[in-house]
Amino acid sequence: MLTQIESARKGITTKEIKEVAVSEGKPPEYIRDMIACGQMVIPNNTNRKARLVGIGKGLRTKVNASIGTSSDIVDVKAEVEKAIAAEDAGADTLMELSVGGDLDAIRKEVLAATNLSVGSVPLYQAFAEAIKKYHDPNKLTEELLFDVLERQCADGISFMAVHCGINRLTIERLKKQGYRYGGLVSRGGSYMVGWMLKNNKENPLYEKFDRVVEILKKYDCVLSLGNGLRAGAVHDSLDRAQVQELLINCELAEIGQNMGCQMMCEGPGHLPLDDIEANVKLQKRMSSDAPFYVLGPLTTDIAAGYDHISAAIGAAQAARYGADLICYVTPAEHLALPNKEDVIEGVRAARIAAHVGDMVKLGSKDRDMKMAKARRDLRWDDQQKHGFFGVRAQEIRNSRYPEEPDTCTMCGSFCALDNVNQYFEENLKKGAKV
Repeated sequence: MLTQIESARKGITTKEIKEVAVSEGKPPEYIRDMIACGQMVIPNNTNRKARLVGIGKGLRTKVNASIGTSSDIVDVKAEVEKAIAAEDAGADTLMELSVGGDLDAIRKEVLAATNLSVGSVPLYQAFAEAIKKYHDPNKLTEELLFDVLERQCADGISFMAVHCGINRLTIERLKKQGYRYGGLVSRGGSYMVGWMLKNNKENPLYEKFDRVVEILKKYDCVLSLGNGLRAGAVHDSLDRAQVQELLINCELAEIGQNMGCQMMCEGPGHLPLDDIEANVKLQKRMSSDAPFYVLGPLTTDIAAGYDHISAAIGAAQAARYGADLICYVTPAEHLALPNKEDVIEGVRAARIAAHVGDMVKLGSKDRDMKMAKARRDLRWDDQQKHGFFGVRAQEIRNSRYPEEPDTCTMCGSFCALDNVNQYFEENLKKGAKV
């Protein structure tokens, strides 16, 4: 069976391509050509039917929500509820990142509960099983590692963040630069670095990259090249270790595409505003425009409790410059395992950020124009329809309902629009500024 990229390169317009074309309002030929050249992916798995989305050049920026148990809190019902809440809040994809409990069972329950394409980080389960079996993560065997990749793909995982770009060279860069202000913050990345140093071995995900690709390719699972050395502090942004890993990931993306596997690259992390443009453009240039999946980025290190706002600021900038998939950040970031409410707030913040970026990247401002006119004309039902979160907006309005129904209690009878529109009635009748 051909993968999406293999089909596209043969000029075949698959049903998945057609479905994405309809949802994006693009010609099927455009979607096919972008997939063929590696600038777009459709996360999918031949073992599971999911709601398809396209990620890549010329498409709206997508939002990913991450859920999963921890070693402290294992509540499968809560994770299923969070998966459903993320989908209801408008997430485009979901990542199941559990590290506590029966990981195979949790993954299957989440996959059954959502229509979204679901991703994973297989290193989490691989090291968790090594700890359970050998009482030491550094005793992880290559066969166990590759078995986890196969198992997760067989269950229906649509995209997989695999830390292939960590190798001896990236660790050498990390040592020579004197480690980091913020340390290593990637769970999978830190465990792999520890494994390599303890065993004095090369990363098997890099050394046997062709084996990784062949496993994912069998299920048409997108290989998302994880950034295990992403910056966890703004002062570590674009350091040599991070850029070294990004360079390797961009090279691997090309190799994987040529092998017939859909590929994405992942990016950091914590970045100050003035580094975001450079980071996105560096990845795009080095990877020949492969889709870029960005965590955040968080734009300051001191916003704990409101990191979803810090990340939304960075995500809007990243989307503006070309990022294709934004991983949300919740208010619980750096503090606790997110709950259902945190997930909802994280998705909403990321959706706003993605739209703000797309207003520039894609020139998509039509919806904002419709909202502007509805506000000008005090058409409250239309305002609810055009807003991302119309139901929530109406709830707030109803909780403090005005005496004059055309206005709101912010201004009441001092409503600027209500007061001045009468002087422009002729313009409004003619359809002012339409």
